[in-house]
Amino acid sequence: MKFGFNLLLWTPHVTRAHLPIIMALKKAGYDGVEIPLFEGTPDHYAWLGEELNKLGLGRTTVSVLGAGNNPLSADKAQRQAALARAKWFVDCNAALGSAIGGGPMHSELGYFSGAGATAQERKRGIAFHRAAGDYAARKNMRFALEALNRFEVYFLNTMAQLAEYLDEVDHPHVKAMYDTFHSNIEEKDPVVAIKTIKRHMIHVHISENDRGTPGRGHVPWAATYKGLKAAKYEGWMTIEAFGRSMPALAAATRVWRDFAPNKEQVYKEGLKCMKQGWAQA
Repeated sequence: MKFGFNLLLWTPHVTRAHLPIIMALKKAGYDGVEIPLFEGTPDHYAWLGEELNKLGLGRTTVSVLGAGNNPLSADKAQRQAALARAKWFVDCNAALGSAIGGGPMHSELGYFSGAGATAQERKRGIAFHRAAGDYAARKNMRFALEALNRFEVYFLNTMAQLAEYLDEVDHPHVKAMYDTFHSNIEEKDPVVAIKTIKRHMIHVHISENDRGTPGRGHVPWAATYKGLKAAKYEGWMTIEAFGRSMPALAAATRVWRDFAPNKEQVYKEGLKCMKQGWAQA
């Protein structure tokens, strides 16, 4: 098992100014970090990858497609923009040295059509992911698609929806993420949902029900870790705790307040929650 922490708690764009934070996470005992990819060039992430190599830290990434890059849209220009964005994401992952890129890379965050997903939207999504998966295969990288709660997206909300969709996509470089926050909202039984997605699961986000410090809310952590262990999961468990560093993302994810007294509590107690929970599972 590898333990990671998502830098979105501090910033949407990691620069040299954030190296002391990364070093603090290394000192705390993390195996790696999750890098937000919302802007920048592959050259920038190649530099950052070199810095992570010096520290002996692994890495994954997370992103969103962004406004106007909707692969489900009837507008061909939007679908083309979505594929271009996905290719940029893959290129940045490759430069960084990341083999897994997660997030809701299946639809536009915060956009709603006013109805549920249609068969035509699903068809467009499958075509998009097969093309994006082919490009990712060239760079030895895999997508970890994240199902989000229905207040953020309308296309993929549950592990059953995500698993069935990925069965149809049927691409070795387009896989799934399990996220405890979204599952806590959408699943009848969040732990049983692990069994539903395990055939596609390559990444896990550890996130408390309020997006704050893991272990200080009501996510059933002991049962969650047992469920992951029973599924023979051996990848990253990465804490995703949100702050207000990126106003647009904070608005889309409805983050209006701080969820912990300080960031140190989140990453120190969060790591303890994961390590003790996994050991006892």
